[in-house]
Amino acid sequence: MPRILDGVAIAAAIKQEVAEEVKKLAAQGIRPGLAVILVGNDAGSEIYVRGKAQTCTELGLYSEVLTPPANISTQEMLGLVDQLNRRDEIDGILIQLPVPAHMDTKALLDAIDPTKDVDGFHPMNVGRLLAGRPALAPCTPAGVIEILKRCEIPINGKHAVVVGRSDIVGKPTAMLLLHENATVTITHSKTQDLGAITRQADILVAAIGRPGFITSEMVKPGATLIDVGINRINDRAEFNRFFAGNAKREAAFAKNGSVLVGDIDPKAFELSGAYTPVPGGVGKLTIAMLMANTVRAAQMRRAKHAGSCAHA
Repeated sequence: MPRILDGVAIAAAIKQEVAEEVKKLAAQGIRPGLAVILVGNDAGSEIYVRGKAQTCTELGLYSEVLTPPANISTQEMLGLVDQLNRRDEIDGILIQLPVPAHMDTKALLDAIDPTKDVDGFHPMNVGRLLAGRPALAPCTPAGVIEILKRCEIPINGKHAVVVGRSDIVGKPTAMLLLHENATVTITHSKTQDLGAITRQADILVAAIGRPGFITSEMVKPGATLIDVGINRINDRAEFNRFFAGNAKREAAFAKNGSVLVGDIDPKAFELSGAYTPVPGGVGKLTIAMLMANTVRAAQMRRAKHAGSCAHA
């Protein structure tokens, strides 16, 4: 039987560690603060942001949610980011993506102070990650590494194949695996004979955003499968393709009219040595890693400030 890598339990452990770090900082009169900018009224984004604010409260962090209207200009948003950059009680700044189409996303992300960039998207943090220097790493890729390490899945010397080359997940995941001494292959939708490459993977990370894209024929028996995808299925034919005969999923589909599936066909999990389920896998770690990044940003900023004061 393949081993299920429980993202819920790992996220809970990370949150507990974060709460303990927050208590230590509180003893020094420091309370890490996270500011989230949510533009407009995207229902999915609102749910994510509520979850982030609630987790901050649970762990003792200060949080602030700013909700400018959907028609705000890029220039006005840059002014808002600048204000947050200047506020000392704000250690982390996050712009909830996607923003409305008229806005310049890259300009907004580039405007965030790199020391407060808890999403790890600023070019300076991307460069530091590439160079193997201390940096705020993107939350989902960092969560992938935490799952592997905490579940004692060997990475050193293993062949890791990442399917997907996004700046947010695919590329940074590949870089973090490389830093853990894996031999890393990055593949994507244009890769020729993709299955021939994925079948070589000891660790296969699927982050391509297509439901059930990785099939059983593409998996090496005994491999560790890390499914980053979260896709909502509301079509009966597509549901049957993945979950025919699954009573638990059938009941969920009947009740909600939809279910979640990852980028890996659930039937492929049966061949694996270990896998992350969807839901209950990588997705659960993203907010936990955001909290960890916020605390780390607070510690790094203050250590840098103390160092500069010492040299003054």
